[in-house]
Amino acid sequence: MTVDSSNGSPLGVEIGALAGGGAELKQYVGQVVLVVNVASRCGLTPQYSGLEKLHERYAGQGFTVLGVPCNQFLGQEPGSAEEIAEFCSATYGVTFPMTEKVEVNGEGRHALYQRLVEFADGEGHSGDIRWNFEKFLIGRDGRVVGRFSPQTEPEAAELIAAVEARIAG
Repeated sequence: MTVDSSNGSPLGVEIGALAGGGAELKQYVGQVVLVVNVASRCGLTPQYSGLEKLHERYAGQGFTVLGVPCNQFLGQEPGSAEEIAEFCSATYGVTFPMTEKVEVNGEGRHALYQRLVEFADGEGHSGDIRWNFEKFLIGRDGRVVGRFSPQTEPEAAELIAAVEARIAG
């Protein structure tokens, strides 16, 4: 399956990987992807555990979590790429892919988030990211199919149901 960047797919943009080089988002077309802006020093940081469990549970079915570090919310992701990678691995056993640290709001908003924020969540919120750990579900066709608030736990019934529906369909 190829990505047609004119269709507005977030997977059609370029972004760096946390470890350097390109994250090659096009490789995820045909999979179900949960994109999450993450931070290491946030009250919601323990969600890394649930995100890793979700990733492990469904990875064999064409699913991945994609972590996107961001330092725009009270400076809660101040570390270097190496520090972020070490923290996530040592503290939460994170194995899912991570991108470079980016801005998700404002004039410097990364192109990935320019496409993601157009999608409204179940309460009708679209536009700016509200806080760390806001989640976007991307279907196999590369289009956004769901948006979940930062407070929605990775193992919440509504998030699991959305993932399972996209994996099955």
